[in-house]
Amino acid sequence: MKTNEIDMVNGPLARKILLYSIPLMFSNLLQVFFNMTDVAVVGKFAGARALGSVGSTTIIITLTTGILLGMGGGVNAVTALHMGAERYERVHKTVHTSIILCFIAGLLLLIAGLVFSKPLLEAMNTKPELIDGATAYLMIYLCGSPALAIYNFGNGVLSAVGDTKRPLIYLSISGVLNIILNLFFVIVCRLGVIGVAIASIIAQYLSAALIINCLRKTYASYGLRIKDIAIDKEAAVSVLRIGVPAAIQYSLFAIANICIQTSINSFSHVVVEGNSAATNADSLIYDMMAAFYTACTSFIAQNLGARKKSRILKTYFITLAYSFMIALFLGTMLFIFQKQFLSMFTSDPDVIKYGEVRIGIMAFVYCISAFMDDATAAARGLGKSVMPTIIVVMGSVVFRIIWLLTVFAYFATLESIYLVYVSSWTLTAIAGNIYFAYHYRKIPKEIS
Repeated sequence: MKTNEIDMVNGPLARKILLYSIPLMFSNLLQVFFNMTDVAVVGKFAGARALGSVGSTTIIITLTTGILLGMGGGVNAVTALHMGAERYERVHKTVHTSIILCFIAGLLLLIAGLVFSKPLLEAMNTKPELIDGATAYLMIYLCGSPALAIYNFGNGVLSAVGDTKRPLIYLSISGVLNIILNLFFVIVCRLGVIGVAIASIIAQYLSAALIINCLRKTYASYGLRIKDIAIDKEAAVSVLRIGVPAAIQYSLFAIANICIQTSINSFSHVVVEGNSAATNADSLIYDMMAAFYTACTSFIAQNLGARKKSRILKTYFITLAYSFMIALFLGTMLFIFQKQFLSMFTSDPDVIKYGEVRIGIMAFVYCISAFMDDATAAARGLGKSVMPTIIVVMGSVVFRIIWLLTVFAYFATLESIYLVYVSSWTLTAIAGNIYFAYHYRKIPKEIS
C-alpha cells in the first residue's frame, strides 16, 4: 500500500530518515528480544547454570543471525536501487529470486547447526557444566533459521520501499507470543533451556508467516506471487554480490567474537555468567544503531538509482549523527542503571559484579562503532560490498585475534579483553570512511 511507503528521493532527509528508522529500531529490538527474554526467563526461573548455558550460545546465534541479516541487506540494497530508478520489472525479479536465495541460506544454517553445535561449543571451551544445556538450546533454536531467513527477506523488501511499520507490527505480535510461551514452557512445563528455545522458534515462524502473507497481498511491483518464484540470473548475481560479502563479514566478525568468548571462558563460570548477562546490552544498543545503517543503505541506493548525488552525502552524515547520538544516550543510561539492567537476568551478586566490569568499559564506547558501521552501510548503498568486507575483516577480525594473542596474553585481565572493541572500531572506521569518500567522489558530477 502506498501509504506505508516513504519517498526517499524527494523531501527533507532528516525527518524522513527518522520516520523510516524508528519502526525499524523497534523491529530490531524485538528480534533481539527473542534471545534476551530467553536469557531473562531462564536466569530468573531456572537458575544461574541455565543462564550460563543460554548465554554461552549468544555469539553463535549472533553469527547465524548475522549471515541472514547480510543476505537481507543484499535484498534491501538491490531492491532499493531498482525502486529509485523506477525499474519495476527488475524489482519484481529481485523479489522472486531473493526469497529462494534467503530460504536456502536459512536451510543451510539449520543443517550446520544440527551438525556442528556441540563441536563449536567445545572448541569455545564452554564449561562442562554448561555444555549440555547450551547444545540443546542451540540445536533447537537453529531450527528456526529458515523462518528467520524468510522474515529478513521480507523485511529487506519492505524496508527498500520505505515500509518499516508493518514489519514492526508482525514482530510485535511474535514478541508477545514469545514471552508468553517462554513463561509457560519454563514455569509451568519446567522445560528450562529447551522450553525457551521452542518458544523462540514458534515466534520466528509466526513472524515469517505474517510477512509473507503481507507480500502476497501487495499488488505493487514488490508484491510476492507464488507462481512467479524463480531464479533470475541477473537478480541473483546482484543480490549475492552484496549479500554474500555482508554475510561473510558478519560471520568472520562473529568468529572474532567467538575467540573473545573463548578467552572469557578461561575465567571462572561466575565471570562467564556475568559477561553473558552484560552482553545483552550489546545487541540492544547495536540493533538500535543498525536501524540507521539500514536507512543509510536504502536511502543511498534509491538516490543513486534516481541520480541524486547530493542526497547521498547528506544521508551518510544524517544517519551517522543519529546512530552516534542514540548509542551515546543508551550507553549513558546503561551505565547509570547497570545494576538494574543486570538484575533482569540474574540475582547472584557475584554475577552482577562481573557484569558491571564489562558495562563500565563498554557503555561509553558503543558510539565509536557508528563511524565504522555507517561507512560500511553507505558503501553498500553504492553497490560496494567486497572491499568494505575486507576492511572490516582486517580491522575487526584479524586485529582482534592479534590483540588476544598479544595484549590479552600479556595482561590476562577482563579489562584487556574488553578494550579490544573500541580499538578495533577506531581502526576500521578510519579505513572505511576513506573508502566511502573515495567512491563517492567517483560518482559522475552530472548526477545531482
